[in-house]
Amino acid sequence: MTNELISGWGRTQWVRSQLERASTLDEVRNVVQNAEKKLIPRGLGRSYGDAAQLSGGIAITIDEPVTDPIIADGKTTLSAGYSLDNLLRRIVPKGYFVPVTPGTRYVTLGGALASDIHGKNHHIEGTFSRHIESFAIVTPTGTQLVTENSEPDLFNATSGGMGLTGVVTDMTMKLIPIESAYIKMETARLRDLDETLSTMAGSDHKFRYSVAWIDLMARGSAMGRSVLTRGDHASLSELPPQMASDPLKYEAKALVDAPPFIPNGLLNNITVRAFNELWFRKAPTFRADEITSIASFFHPLDMVGKWNRIYGKKGFLQYQFVLPDGQEEVLRGIIERLSGLQVASFLAVLKRFGPENDGFLSFPKPGWTLALDIPITNAELGNLLDELDRIVLGAGGRIYLAKDSRMSKEVFEEMYPKLDKFKEVKARVDPNNVITSDIATRLSIC
Repeated sequence: MTNELISGWGRTQWVRSQLERASTLDEVRNVVQNAEKKLIPRGLGRSYGDAAQLSGGIAITIDEPVTDPIIADGKTTLSAGYSLDNLLRRIVPKGYFVPVTPGTRYVTLGGALASDIHGKNHHIEGTFSRHIESFAIVTPTGTQLVTENSEPDLFNATSGGMGLTGVVTDMTMKLIPIESAYIKMETARLRDLDETLSTMAGSDHKFRYSVAWIDLMARGSAMGRSVLTRGDHASLSELPPQMASDPLKYEAKALVDAPPFIPNGLLNNITVRAFNELWFRKAPTFRADEITSIASFFHPLDMVGKWNRIYGKKGFLQYQFVLPDGQEEVLRGIIERLSGLQVASFLAVLKRFGPENDGFLSFPKPGWTLALDIPITNAELGNLLDELDRIVLGAGGRIYLAKDSRMSKEVFEEMYPKLDKFKEVKARVDPNNVITSDIATRLSIC
């Protein structure tokens, strides 16, 4: 047990918490059911805001196993303390890949379920919870194995429930069989927002994975210009000879760490505009059938260790919303607003979402999702995002809880119509509200 200052990945809100580590089910049960303070599960701290922290409370983390997972019939049962990074190192050489990965491999499986993560393949395969057959959870009222059929309400409250129903200790997950540790990728440089939206809407279904980087600094006729990358797992026959000799060789490492001290304001309109111009110009106008590694395709930011430091001591926030199909003009208006104000985001990505699942607080719904990182440098940023919240809400969209650090309670309640169902389950498994968090307090989730 230690007392430490912790924050989300955005480094905007630091709090002091008591950190508890657990390696076994009995240790988790002892912490949860004998807690003298309120607590929250915490994985690797990659939620951007205040979802995995609790000021003055306990943050419980499950130690990562050292044993290899056992795979049978295309699925595996393993500890929720596994990071995707560690898991991929163990399963890719055996010919398997995780069903869903976000833009970083430094998240735990427990955190992935709590956030019901999505990736570049949501338009085809949905969220993380769709591929979970069962999970074991420790709540203040007991320990149980949960499946979608046996305990549908608890399953749906936990999937995307931000860890507020209990501590998930292990899960059974379906895997994707692969022939290689490579992706066959197509890259296209698209000149404006119209071409970006029409290309993605018209042909994303042909690719398992798709994501567009958008230049939010571009204005006028170039507004919404993007670099679209799409792909699928490369088969053995598609590999060049040097790769085919060891097709499942998996390598993933940070090439360099960001320095610990970076001045505030390094990312500003001038530097981000220059970066965006370079990034757009270096992309090919069109290139198909390029073979690239899993790490470079899915997790390019992980090549820079502790990259969140580049935003300086003030930190940054990530703003991610989804708009339903048919609300493309609203999306255009938001991008026009961001471009017009020259919001300094070098990381702005657009993806297509497929069908909505049954998770009570799960984020995705069919349509478009835009995520952007914004440095905390503009005094008017809060007002701008409050305005965008209302626009997103009016169009039937919502904000992603795992990225949020500033949404209002009123907006949240309108965006998540299944909140009352979540609260019913929460009251049943945790009647004394032992498990809570700073985001839960801020939004009155429980």
